[in-house]
Parts: sequence; C-alpha cells; structure tokens
Amino acid sequence: MKKRISILLIAVIVPLFVVTSCREYEEASVDEYAILTKYMKDTGKDFANVVDATWVKAASAINVNVTDYSVPDYYVMDIRSAVDFDNGHIKGAVNVPLVNVLTAAPNAGTKPILVVCYTGRSSDLRAVAFLRLSGYTSHVLKWGMAGWHSAFQAKWTSNAAQLNHANWVTTGAPAAVSSFKSPVLTTGKTTGAEILQARIAIALANTAWTVSKTDVLANPTNYFINNKWAQADWDTYGHITSAYRIDVADGLTIDGLNKFNPAATTLVTYCYTGQTSSITSAWLNVVGFDNAKSLSFGANGIIWDTMKNGSVAIRKSTWQGDLSAWNNNFGYYKTDGTYVSPI
Repeated sequence: MKKRISILLIAVIVPLFVVTSCREYEEASVDEYAILTKYMKDTGKDFANVVDATWVKAASAINVNVTDYSVPDYYVMDIRSAVDFDNGHIKGAVNVPLVNVLTAAPNAGTKPILVVCYTGRSSDLRAVAFLRLSGYTSHVLKWGMAGWHSAFQAKWTSNAAQLNHANWVTTGAPAAVSSFKSPVLTTGKTTGAEILQARIAIALANTAWTVSKTDVLANPTNYFINNKWAQADWDTYGHITSAYRIDVADGLTIDGLNKFNPAATTLVTYCYTGQTSSITSAWLNVVGFDNAKSLSFGANGIIWDTMKNGSVAIRKSTWQGDLSAWNNNFGYYKTDGTYVSPI
C-alpha cells in the first residue's frame, strides 16, 4: 500500500516539477530586446523614422507673429530651468522640465510641439526623441534660444572652438566594426508597447547622457566613439582618433545595432553640432544602450574655424556660419511681463 502511495505521489509531483520548471524557463527566456525592436520596426520607430527631414526647425523658417513674436502654429515647450525661463522666453511658451515632457504633451492638442532649450543640441533633442517615439509630432528649435535673440548666444559662443588637438586627425580609416551581443532588457514587461514606454521612462530618468570634448580627446581609447557623418566629411574635415563611422546607411538602424557595443564603458556619438548626436543617444538609450552619450557641441567645439570655411552643408551646421540661420533676433518676454525687443 505504501509503495502504491509513493508511486502515486511521484506521478503527481514529477509533472508539477516539470511544468513549473518549464514555466520558469519560459519566463526567464523572454527576450525583451527582440520584442521591443520588432515592435519598433513594425510601428515606424526605426532611427530614420524618428530622425526624419522635419525634426529641426530654424527660427527663420517657422511662422513667427511679427507683432508679438509668438509662434501660433506650435505648442512651444521650453525645457530650460525655471529661472532662465522667467528671464526670457518665447511668448506663449510653457516651461516644462525634461522629465515631464510626456505628461505635458497632451496639452498641445492638435498642434505640433516645438521644443526649446538653451542651444538646440541637448535636452530638447532628447525630449523630441521621446515625444516622437510616443506618437507626438514634435520638432526642436535650431540653436535653441541662442538662435532666437542675441541675449542668449553666450552658451553657444563660449563653447565653439578651434582646438588643434593631437587626437583630432585628418588621416586614417574608420575603426573596423565588429559584431556585438544585443543589450539585455529587464523591464519586466511583455509587449512591445509596454517595453517601449518602460524604456523611455528609464531614459528620461537618465541625467548623465553627455560627455565633454576635453574628456574624450584626452583619452579616446576609453570610449566607443561613433562619428555620425558621411565618409566624404570624414576624409575632408578629420575625426577623433580611433573612432568608428556608423551612420544610417552603415548600420544606425534596428537591424544594424549589433555594430554598437552595449558593454562599452561609454558609447559616445558625435556630429557637427551635438544636435543629431543628442537625439541619437536618446534613441540608443531607449533600445537598450544605457551607455550611449552625446559629445557636447560636436565638431563645433573642436574644429569651429575649419567648419566656418567648409562646404555648404557644413556651414549650415556651424554656429555663426553664414548659412546656418543662427542670428534671428526676435523679441521675447520675461515672466514679470517685461518685453525685450529685437536688437
């Protein structure tokens, strides 16, 4: 009798153990990265879809009311500090901290969102990335408030420089690209939409997403450096030594993300201004590269004089370049009601 009971218990317990073990294995083997990237591909959130031809708006190219210098066609979201907002902002703009942009976004109604920061190459680009990935039509104001009125230009002017640094070189090919393992995501979510929103929330909470030219140029081998521009510009204007060159055509896509190293201490992207690299690092953060950062002020902070004498395309991306629409001098307002007119 005892033998029969033992056999029955074994018959019951073993299947339960097998089922439980299988279930735990299935739960542990959920590949959030695969789910997320498939969802992003299927819903038009690959890099080239997020960073399309409309994401940057020069102040000179938008409809500015010349009577009060408001921007009637946009919901203007200013993500600078409250103190700086109080000291001068576009009429009708709303002051929103970066971490709250998605909470504030529904207030735009049917209007597209124009995000404004100090220089148009930092937090505002992250905001645009997260807004676009969340389904909101949004754009960044090129050059930020520095391109709106001369009173705000100091942050750009003080950071543009010609360094003639030994680790900015004009010879040599890009570093050979390897193939790396995918990031491991652990949001605990199971659908692409849920994982995406969880990853956006993680990226929004990240405050360490820039790196200085001083640090990178001093020790370039400490970084996985991506030069995000065309081969012709690499050949003409140079690059940071040991850099890779991965643009959209070269693998800056969901299918090409194995070219980026999620295990690198810092994965830094640089471009001409720091604008494209900021939105690039934000997108990379969302898809799982928590180590992705942007080089502040881009090549403008390293070879500024060279860029001012460059090609048409380069001069359009150069602070104070003759084709860059940087000097607009529109009126602005202080929170106390003071109006500051164009100079």
